Amino acid sequence: MGDKLIIAIDGRSSCGKSTFARAIAARMNYIYIDSGAMYRAVTLACMENKLLHGGIMNEQALPQLLEYVRISFRKRPGSAETGTFLNGVNVEQKIRSIDIASNVSLVSKSAMVRKKMVALQREVGNNKGIVMDGRDIGTVVFPDADIKIFLTAETDIRAHRRHKELVEKGYKVSLEKIRDNITGRDRIDETREESPLKKAPDAIILDNSFMTPQDQMIWFEDLLAKINTT
Repeated sequence: MGDKLIIAIDGRSSCGKSTFARAIAARMNYIYIDSGAMYRAVTLACMENKLLHGGIMNEQALPQLLEYVRISFRKRPGSAETGTFLNGVNVEQKIRSIDIASNVSLVSKSAMVRKKMVALQREVGNNKGIVMDGRDIGTVVFPDADIKIFLTAETDIRAHRRHKELVEKGYKVSLEKIRDNITGRDRIDETREESPLKKAPDAIILDNSFMTPQDQMIWFEDLLAKINTT
């Protein structure tokens, strides 16, 4: 399989999709696209423009907001990591907050938002050689992706991972609140009408509950070897 590939990684909240996708992109020398960051950036725009009130989004004002929303990814100076930019402003730190996490499922279930994001994601993937993670990459965005992986992990393990990540970044939030946030996001993601979270029929399931990042890459290398010999 010498041609460049499209690798789609879907899965539940806080199961390490982005970390895994970044590692694969580095291994393959591919571009990594964080689709979750795109939805988080739109959520930030909605919050800053006061489109969210008491768990309800102002759908009437949404088209005007989406008209001027521009999202891009740029490499950080002196690093292989990328930052998320909203209308030219680096919002990488802002979009990782618990406030954004608590509202992103509400925003991302909007048909208007998903249509806009899917169009942007497909545009980025035109030249292949990409790794993209999200909720509907292998089912909606790239149903013909060359490799599809569905990542999952036990709820308590995901909550502990997310709590550790936020604490290390200086956020003060309880483990219980994070667990409630994760279960709530799972419920919304799996039951929304527009592009619900589900495993593509040809996706390979990876439960990484008790795996290290190194274990996951060994698993991926084995998968790649099998694909290259078929």
